[in-house]
Amino acid sequence: MTQKKLTVFTPTYNRKHTIGRTYESLCRQTSKDFEWLIIDDGSTDNTKDLVMKWIGDNIISIRYIYQKNQGMHGAHNTAYRNIFTELNTCIDSDDYMPDDAVEKIISFWNKYGSKQYAGIVGLDINTLGNVIGTSFPKEMKVTALYDFYRHGRGDKKLVYRTDIIKQYPEYPIFEGEKYVGLSYKYLLIDQKYKLLTLNSPLVIVDYQMDGSSKNMYKQYWNNPKGFIFIRKIDMLYMPSLYRRLKACIHYVSSSIRCGNTRMIKESPRPLLTFLAVPFGILLYFYIRYKVNVKNK
Repeated sequence: MTQKKLTVFTPTYNRKHTIGRTYESLCRQTSKDFEWLIIDDGSTDNTKDLVMKWIGDNIISIRYIYQKNQGMHGAHNTAYRNIFTELNTCIDSDDYMPDDAVEKIISFWNKYGSKQYAGIVGLDINTLGNVIGTSFPKEMKVTALYDFYRHGRGDKKLVYRTDIIKQYPEYPIFEGEKYVGLSYKYLLIDQKYKLLTLNSPLVIVDYQMDGSSKNMYKQYWNNPKGFIFIRKIDMLYMPSLYRRLKACIHYVSSSIRCGNTRMIKESPRPLLTFLAVPFGILLYFYIRYKVNVKNK
């Protein structure tokens, strides 16, 4: 069998009611030079039965891996261990791809890609066809992801070289927690590589009411160790003082949540963290209030 160029991987947890739309969009792709890797992160809604049927239909190449629930970052760890194509991109199980997205990714990379770049960053659009956040300026042909966020905004679709993504450490798993920000790897990659910008939509995003984007206060409350970890990375590598200060404030809040009395000593930016303490205390109480209101 000829090696595919791209792996589209999908972490999923109890998304039987939405992942069919993802599948249908992949079946419609104008290029079939990809395989679909599904990481089932402990679903209990018979997602497996649905996927087994699709595998039997043999319309597109599908691999399916089931694991105990670890959270999105744990599913990404498993995906990266099992990707062997040159390129990879994540499409969530409540999102789907424009019919020509795979073709655009591959043709663009074949034309402009090289070992100089970590991959491609493209656009996310919503179900109405509107770009989420801002497009890339016409003169911006390459960028580090977080350099773009100095001026731009909104979620963007990342397509990474697999050999690059595998160079960096896996996301840590904290017992009893299910969340570590995916930005961990992206920030590390930013320090050495840039991404080619593709001003075309590569994914159609449909935010779900029970998704992590809609429940961030609960995520902050339930996963303080994961957030302490990612805020330390942010303090070191975020490209602006504003973002580093923001990371310190969140770091203080999460440290209070899990009783970390050594937060100043353990911080990579101790002075900035000390200055952030009053704001971190306020954030802690605000998050606690928001979580309690939602739970009533």
